[in-house]
Amino acid sequence: MPDVEGNTVEQVRGYGTTTPDLLELLDWLKALGITHVAMESTGVYWRPIYYVLENDFEVLLVNAAHIKHVPGRKTDTIDAAWIARLLAHGLLKGSFVPPKPIRELRDLTRYRRVLMDDRTREINRLHKLLEDADVKLATVVSDVMGVSGREMMRALIADQDDPEVLADLAKRRLRSKIPRLHKALTARFSDHHAFLLDRMLRRIEDIEADIDAISERVEAKIAPFGKEVELPDSIPGIGRIAAQVIIAEIGVDMSRFPTARHVALWAGVCPGQNESAGDVGASVGSTDVARGSGRSPSATVAARARGGAC
Repeated sequence: MPDVEGNTVEQVRGYGTTTPDLLELLDWLKALGITHVAMESTGVYWRPIYYVLENDFEVLLVNAAHIKHVPGRKTDTIDAAWIARLLAHGLLKGSFVPPKPIRELRDLTRYRRVLMDDRTREINRLHKLLEDADVKLATVVSDVMGVSGREMMRALIADQDDPEVLADLAKRRLRSKIPRLHKALTARFSDHHAFLLDRMLRRIEDIEADIDAISERVEAKIAPFGKEVELPDSIPGIGRIAAQVIIAEIGVDMSRFPTARHVALWAGVCPGQNESAGDVGASVGSTDVARGSGRSPSATVAARARGGAC
């Protein structure tokens, strides 16, 4: 920051990353008349610092790969001074960080995706278990996890081994396949299989309950963006869930992206261009807010006051 004579003066302080420490950092920066703050993205550790400062300053979250310093000169203090110098000269470009409602929506949709993947993996384990017991249900039923399939599996768990009784649990159109079901359900299903199948079914149902709860929360959070969701949802091949994910990832303010090409690159669906000495290599963009170095958390920030760097 500048002194009374207009010369640049550096002030260096260290802070922890607990909320009281970060509020103390906030007060210090305010007292200095800081207007801009720059920080590098380090895994998820930048988030608490960013969230505390974002309402009072223009905060630039910078990709760590874009501000590498000279090798062999690496400390948090040197990093902070270097980032402040780059910020003072306008050489930093902040990463896209969506507003709080979009961030919360993104957390929900990403966690829902994780749960859906977990459900798929557990169903695959269930298929392997049935195959081990020579239960060929999947060769007759298109969806083993449908109503008929679940009732048959619960009957197996309950020690029902009569193929005719099991096949008679078929519903609707599946009843036309009862002769095939009779053969598919004639198996060597043991107590061992029953125990594991019971655990797997319970786990799948628990995951499904969590998915339903999160989906309800997503619907509530995305309600203010109903018109924006309808736009991608109207595109053939994109359903409501995919439309929700698109809004959660890129937000609704398209002014943050200069062109459609920038959106595609940021979303990771467009390869980047890297050429050196005639050698061209492609790199794919990241769908994360910013890719960090993954170092330990520290409140290393660089700030700029009116007319100088701090």
